[in-house]
This record gives sequence, C-alpha cells and structure tokens, in this order.
Amino acid sequence: MSVTTVPIHPIKKGSLTKLWLGVVLIVAIAFGLAYSGTKSAVIDGATNEQFLAANGDEDGVITTASGLQYKVIKPGEGPSPTATDTALVKYEGKLRDGTVFDANEQAPMPVGGVVPGFSEALQLMQKGGEYRIWIPSELAYGESSPSDTLPANSLLIFDVTLLDFISAEQMEELRQQMQAQGVPGGPPPAQ
Repeated sequence: MSVTTVPIHPIKKGSLTKLWLGVVLIVAIAFGLAYSGTKSAVIDGATNEQFLAANGDEDGVITTASGLQYKVIKPGEGPSPTATDTALVKYEGKLRDGTVFDANEQAPMPVGGVVPGFSEALQLMQKGGEYRIWIPSELAYGESSPSDTLPANSLLIFDVTLLDFISAEQMEELRQQMQAQGVPGGPPPAQ
C-alpha cells in the first residue's frame, strides 16, 4: 500500500478575518430577525407604560411633558388652534389591539371640550396636518369608560387630520347669523 501525500496550501492572508466577519454578520442578522419577530409579541403583552416606553423610542415619535406621544405624518401650515377654538377633524381611534372604536370623516369639536390628550394634540397641529397620537389612559378616560367598546384604562391611538378650525369669536358670529336667518337646527344660543 502506498501513501500519497497531499500538500496543504497555506491560507491566504486575510481569509481567516473574512471568515470571522462573515460569522459575526450572520449572527447579527439572525439576532435582528429574532428581535423583530418577537418585538410585536412583547409589546402586545406589555402594560400601557411599557408600550409607551417602547413606542417613545421609535423614529419620529415625540413624547410631551404630560406623557402624550405623537408622530407627524404630514405637517400642516399656519397657526395652531387654541383651547377655545372649534376644530374640524378627520379621525380614526383604535385600541392597542387595532380595534377601531370611533371614526369620523368630518367632526366639528371644541378643542377644549375633548379628552385632555386629544385637546393637547390638536393644539400642536396646523391646518392640513396629519398626526398619529398615542393618548395614555390618564389623559383619556382613565378608569371610567364611555362605552362598552372602550375598556377602562385604555391607551387610545388616533390618526388625526386637522381639516380646519375657527375661533370662538367666529363661531359666535356664525351662531348669530344663523339665528338672525332663522335657520332651523342651528346651534343653540351661547350660555
């Protein structure tokens, strides 16, 4: 029997480094995929506070001093409404699980007459602006619930477009004009 020797060629310089870099890259990609795959499961099972903490780290999300979070989807132009103004908004309200509990294409609402978190968000917006807002339960309905579709202590998520707004003075002028014209179904007299 004869033994044949096979010469082993030396490894080229830098090949071992490339091999280790490839291994590190594969591990990093695997970790990233595992994290992104489990992130939604972790957030879905989190408390409202944990959810808001994770959400606050997302790109473009701003947290105010009160705890309200918002993200500008499309900036508006001009001044922002004040608490005494009446805003015309398009909105869709959802719970954390994606359940839509309220939506409207054109809803007039007194800026200071809605839940504190929604009021704060409206006062940050300009006409034409589109925001996504996350309202902690303490800035929404808290332990009380306005309906069966909205559980107590719910974190509310809204997609809001500020279509327009008018001042309290303009609203009063409109009310007076409607009364003078005898428009049926006009707004009730100011108290």
